[in-house]
Amino acid sequence: MFTPNRNESRQFFFQVWQKYQQKQPLEPMEKMICDVILAHPEYHAVLTPFALDKDYLPEMGETNPFLHMGLHIALHEQLSVDRPQGIRAIVQSLRKKYPDNHQLEHQCIECLAQMIWEAQRNQQMPNEQSYLTCLRKL
Repeated sequence: MFTPNRNESRQFFFQVWQKYQQKQPLEPMEKMICDVILAHPEYHAVLTPFALDKDYLPEMGETNPFLHMGLHIALHEQLSVDRPQGIRAIVQSLRKKYPDNHQLEHQCIECLAQMIWEAQRNQQMPNEQSYLTCLRKL
């Protein structure tokens, strides 16, 4: 899901949710996003334009629902194309340990978030090998 800025990204979530609620047909990417939204009923209330400019500050104990759902979407996309190479097999092997798919995804996106944070902190490209290593350790 490529979007140039935060507001456009959030607006896309709003549009998908609105289409779903109006029972309009969804494109494949919209369907993937809608599935993630449906798996997070705790975030349904923020899927309105009123949340467009809200900042979610970790130091205030807040989880950014758009970031959280975006990490799920990124994981779904990675699994669909097996990029980084081998992620699909690793996640498949984890299904024995984490039979609840949503719980498994939460474990995986912790590794994804860690990789992104380290890349930003070090001003480097994300390290796919450390990401895969983190996943293997789950």
